[in-house]
Amino acid sequence: MTSVEEPARPNGRIRDAARTKAEILDVATTEFARAGYDGARVDEIAARTRTTKRMIYYYFGGKEQLFTAVLERAYSVIRQAEQELDVEHLDPVAAIRRLAEVTFDHHEAHPDFIRLVSIENIHDAAHITASEELGRIGSPALEVTGRILRAGRESGLFTADVDAVDLHALISSFCFFRVANRHTFGALFGRDLTAAEQREHYRTMLGDMVIAYLTADRSAD
Repeated sequence: MTSVEEPARPNGRIRDAARTKAEILDVATTEFARAGYDGARVDEIAARTRTTKRMIYYYFGGKEQLFTAVLERAYSVIRQAEQELDVEHLDPVAAIRRLAEVTFDHHEAHPDFIRLVSIENIHDAAHITASEELGRIGSPALEVTGRILRAGRESGLFTADVDAVDLHALISSFCFFRVANRHTFGALFGRDLTAAEQREHYRTMLGDMVIAYLTADRSAD
């Protein structure tokens, strides 16, 4: 879709189209995370971005496409963090622990991402499945993780027969649960999984669990 500039504001300045789209995505992310896909309203998003519903439809095509764009950007943030990850100089154990910490830190810092993923799962990943952009994004960390796992097995450190996707699921499940279920978990057990004073405890626990699984003595198996 060809980008355009918005009409001049009262002070005569022209707003840059890219900045306008970014602002729309910022507000839409918050609104979809708050109200869900079905509950979010384009009118509300427009009102909070100081633009018009017409311009939102022009830039994104409609509510469905806007939600897809929100998901695409949300996933691109964690993929960018994975691309910037430097673990090649670390031994396999330290490298895996660092990978786990990156996911832990990202999920904690982006609770809206957790809500958006939960919402998309309610919709059977329909928007992700239809998105060419998300199909191309992939996960840079999977290739790195695969190399680390191979190095760990070749050195005799790692004994678990898992691939990079298995390990990604293992790490993500803890990080996701900690943020997504913090309120119900707190109500049931009286413990806030995201409490600041417990942060390093859970961050270390995650790494310990993953490393313990990868290096467990399986000689009796």
